[in-house]
Amino acid sequence: MYDLVFLHAPSVYDFRQRATLWGPISDLVPSTPVFDMYPVGFTTMLAYLQARGFQARILNLAARMVHSPRFDPEKSIAALRARAFGIDLHWLPHAHGALEVARLAKQHHPETPVIFGGYSATYYHEELVRYPQVDYVLRGDSTEAPLLRLMEHIVAGRAPVDVPNLTWKDARGEVHVNALEYLPQDLDHLTLDYFPIVRSVVRDRDLLNYMPFTHWLEYPIMASLSVKGCTQNCVICGGSAFAGRGMYGRERPAFRDPEGLAADVRRMGSLSRAPVFLLGDLRQAGMDYARRFFRAVQGHRGPVIVEFFWPTDRAYMEDLAAALPDFLVEFSPESHDPVVRKASGKGYTNAGIERTIAASLAAGARRFDLFFMIGLSRQTPASALETVAYCRELLARFDDGRLIPFTSPLAPFLDPGSLAYEQPERHGYLRHATTLEAHRQLLLQPSWKYILSYETRWMDRHALADVTYEAGFRLNRLKREVGLASAEKAAETEARIAEARALMAQIDALLATHTGAALERELLALKPRIDAANTSTVCDKSELDVPVGPIPFKVLNLVKVGLGGGGD
Repeated sequence: MYDLVFLHAPSVYDFRQRATLWGPISDLVPSTPVFDMYPVGFTTMLAYLQARGFQARILNLAARMVHSPRFDPEKSIAALRARAFGIDLHWLPHAHGALEVARLAKQHHPETPVIFGGYSATYYHEELVRYPQVDYVLRGDSTEAPLLRLMEHIVAGRAPVDVPNLTWKDARGEVHVNALEYLPQDLDHLTLDYFPIVRSVVRDRDLLNYMPFTHWLEYPIMASLSVKGCTQNCVICGGSAFAGRGMYGRERPAFRDPEGLAADVRRMGSLSRAPVFLLGDLRQAGMDYARRFFRAVQGHRGPVIVEFFWPTDRAYMEDLAAALPDFLVEFSPESHDPVVRKASGKGYTNAGIERTIAASLAAGARRFDLFFMIGLSRQTPASALETVAYCRELLARFDDGRLIPFTSPLAPFLDPGSLAYEQPERHGYLRHATTLEAHRQLLLQPSWKYILSYETRWMDRHALADVTYEAGFRLNRLKREVGLASAEKAAETEARIAEARALMAQIDALLATHTGAALERELLALKPRIDAANTSTVCDKSELDVPVGPIPFKVLNLVKVGLGGGGD
């Protein structure tokens, strides 16, 4: 028996039986449209518990369901033996699947407590704990220590009256909200590499359930966490400084020790030939922090993805390149339009964007991914499409194939706790959902256009969907023109966009003429076409991946770690 089993659900539990046009909502992340990637917190909580004598494991039900139509998640849940189940509601698109998995866990194991955690669970904690299948909600961005305390109480059979950050129900069903007292000021108490996961795979003789996302075995990218919290106030972000203060009282970010962060990068790089994604802009902690990290990581030869939250300069890029010669950059200005960008909380200029690209490429960046978004405050349809024209200008200037622009919708939901969510009128948003249950119900709509939890003063949901497809169509053609996409790949993407547009129109017509069982029958008749159109809609997802060769893992090091040793 395990003490705790972490369960990661798909966004919609019965997605395999539903006909849902998810559109491009996951085109720019590694996961599929049902968001089969579990949060980084699963790995840190598992390591924290196991280091203190508790037996824990992970079951990525979402990835298993995507991987095999024969996999029966309910049967798998029923077969579990655990003292408690832990379910993430970090991202709000899991509002349906997480609650369904919790219901099944409670149905098959009525005496086993169910624990929720994550950003969205924190925001909606009082509503969430009132669902009959939920016993506990751990609040905050750092729940390793409170989870340990809670597990000690569960094992001992004690009421968790003194567990910080906990919302819970007692035996009578009365809700208690313990004080939000645990908020660590650094990340140095955490194990932030994948070694405990590797050892758990060997211990349990089970690789598939530990996969971070479905195609991870082909592309084993790993995330290195530099910070919890943020110094920036991006309007749409639920991880912003504003959201952190409002949801869990974080007045300043908690950073990983820079020398420890460098060790994390080296250890992760010893396991895989795919990139290590360094989450968080190092400059948030100050230039001294960044320089200490560069000194400590100096000479690491593996690929590392770095992200910038604001423009950088040539001197910084040269320091970064000297420390991490095989680096890649991700930068998200959101819009080419300075007015839209400022309304989104990013006040820098286009000259700053271009200076950053130039400095990064001159310093030897392997590639530079530039991300734009549709659905922003003050963004009109014309502005969203003009972004593609700006990309044309950039690609004419930076024409060696390393600059790769992307565009995607802000979808499907506004982040709870963000400025856009909390102050919608000020920022020009109209919310269609303000409760957890309302978001759960939206996920059951047949098209991503109707799943959207918001519209803006400048674009309603119909315009948002239409402009997203048109911008994707134009950017795809541009990539073919300049050689970033082969003629064959570009033709495939263009065909998928055309099919998605046609399906969206058919679904609109069905919703206008059918209801109930008749609507369900018509939608299911479209399911094969819908499923085929749901991945790589406005771009090919393979554009995001860095080539890793035929053997993506460093097998000897994996064996050493699995047997209890260290990697090289």
